[in-house]
Amino acid sequence: MKKVTVFTKNNCMQCKMTKKFLTAHNIAFEEKNINTNPEYVDYLKDQGFQAVPVVEINGEDSISGFRPDALKQLAV
Repeated sequence: MKKVTVFTKNNCMQCKMTKKFLTAHNIAFEEKNINTNPEYVDYLKDQGFQAVPVVEINGEDSISGFRPDALKQLAV
């Protein structure tokens, strides 16, 4: 089973769509909200991201934004 982490923020439509997609496809994930845990902002910036959602899958490449095409591969 792949470990999926989703970095989100409050009132983010793409974040909501990403979480809804993962849930609908029975993909377990851990959510890390940058509003409640601002230390994640520096972590994401260090990774080269400037916006959420960011989806991390184990040690593989991360997915930025709502990308159903890339997220579908997790459901396999």
